[in-house]
Amino acid sequence: MALSRQAVASTSPGSSIELGCLHHSSHGRWAYAYNKDTFHLRIRSKKNNVDRVFALTGDKYDWEHHHQELNMLKVATDAYFDYWEAEITPEFKRFSYGFRLETDTQTVWMLESGFYTEGLPAPAGGYYEMPYLHEVDLLQVPEWAKSAVFYQIMPDRFANGDPANDPEGTLEWGEPPAYDSFFGGDLQGMIDHLDYIAELGVTALYLTPIFQSPSNHKYDTVDYGTIDANFGDLDKLKQLVGLAHSKGLKVVLDAVFNHTSSEFAPFKDVLEHGEDSRYAGWFHIHDYPVQVVDGKANYDTFGFFSGMPKLNTAHPEVRDYLLDITKYWLKEVHIDGWRLDVANEVDHRFWRDFRLAVKEINPEAFIIGEVWSDSLSWLQGDQFDSVMNYPFSDRLLKFFGTDEEVDPGTFAAQIYGLLMRYPRQANEVLFNLLASHDTPRVLNRLGGDKQRLKLAVTFLFTFTGTPCIFYGDEIGLTGGDDPDCRKCMIWEEEGQDRELLHFYQDIIALRKEHEVLRTGQFRFLQSDPDSRGLVYERWNDNSRITVWMNNSSSPVTLQHSFRDQHRWQDAFSGEPVEMDGEQISLTLAPFEYRILHSQ
Repeated sequence: MALSRQAVASTSPGSSIELGCLHHSSHGRWAYAYNKDTFHLRIRSKKNNVDRVFALTGDKYDWEHHHQELNMLKVATDAYFDYWEAEITPEFKRFSYGFRLETDTQTVWMLESGFYTEGLPAPAGGYYEMPYLHEVDLLQVPEWAKSAVFYQIMPDRFANGDPANDPEGTLEWGEPPAYDSFFGGDLQGMIDHLDYIAELGVTALYLTPIFQSPSNHKYDTVDYGTIDANFGDLDKLKQLVGLAHSKGLKVVLDAVFNHTSSEFAPFKDVLEHGEDSRYAGWFHIHDYPVQVVDGKANYDTFGFFSGMPKLNTAHPEVRDYLLDITKYWLKEVHIDGWRLDVANEVDHRFWRDFRLAVKEINPEAFIIGEVWSDSLSWLQGDQFDSVMNYPFSDRLLKFFGTDEEVDPGTFAAQIYGLLMRYPRQANEVLFNLLASHDTPRVLNRLGGDKQRLKLAVTFLFTFTGTPCIFYGDEIGLTGGDDPDCRKCMIWEEEGQDRELLHFYQDIIALRKEHEVLRTGQFRFLQSDPDSRGLVYERWNDNSRITVWMNNSSSPVTLQHSFRDQHRWQDAFSGEPVEMDGEQISLTLAPFEYRILHSQ
């Protein structure tokens, strides 16, 4: 399907190209292999300072017979810069390249050797190079993850299927949680409610830790090789994974390799034997005896929690121990991936070894790192497939929040800025969420306003990336900061928001129905700073979907012209949408949205 080039704002007459704002690098997010045959180039210019950009590419060994000029598209604009992109299929899996940038009054060539305003050096000298496209160097993500919809479960709070394994002091289901509360949720409870999960439409489960631990959250592991007895046992986990697979659900487990519990056997050995312990090198211990004085440990910990000593993952024995545990659960239970807790505080070398170990057993296993900020260094193809995209949720919830502190123009710039952080294949599987066990519930973050919630959820499910729902959000579960966000799931229908549940089912079904919502490209069509209206689209070669939103308490009329002659219809009802020539005009009620589809 032919699409018009994104509108480009003209530069001011007589303005000069700001050379200091131009940026390109021959690696990372600026120049990367998208697949085994295709390469992406990006370049940055000052916002509204350049009208046209061209990529000049050719084979350095025979430029004369093997070169081409590619029109680069402006694919994103943030607060300060425009970003241009071109897709190249190199004839011989290698090429040299440079850029030509134009306004109506000026032309600049940008090569690795510098800027030129007239004449160019020979192609063999001064150009950027992509020496060879090696498939082994690609960031290759599991194909299933591009279409997955995740559901995050904290086992203790989801469902109590077997009261016989309840820990001592288990509270009545549904009481207000405290930091040390236990409610008896377990693996059997998940098994009992797999039909509910499947009917919601999700395709994958992410379980917070299930290994032996003294806490309710299990992020302080005592034994990585044993299922916590309050949750069940190995056979019960195998049963859960097998039944989940039979219903088309993947299962991803949570691994805590940054730190352990102070009850972890090797750490207890260090406490007993001090520097003579064979495990002394497993931890970051400053001096002996190992102790906590006035609340301060003389060893490194997660945060300042003395009960969570930090592992030395650079130690060969620690590395081998953790990799053996990783491989055991992949082989023994056939899980579909790992979510990695506090992943940014573990050394990169360990994660490279971890990826090799995981992918050797299951190349399609999904590896998700918990990193709360820019994560490019982990998404180079040698460590993670994805990260938990908290920067996305923060920007999304501020825009749709009750304070209305972010206008559509700023929001669009922020989202574009996030998209330009990573190669496209990384964006396609970023783990996008609105809430988790570490944040207030999404309904709380949106002031309890269900209409705002629907807008945020609609954006989540029509945006690029892999969406995840925190258990209970789909039925209106509320909660503030931890531990309030970790309330028990409500199973009585009279306590659930059934209308909200059906909304989630519908938006998930829409994403599953339209491939373009899972893997298509993304761009904003309208994001006027003076309006609360927003229009954006997803597209591929076969289909196109536009999403129209009114993020305000007053009616808004949105208009957009489409140069193609395709007919549009409501994506849910199938009803045709009237057009005035090339233009669609929609009047939306407060906090209303429409999703339109065209083929």
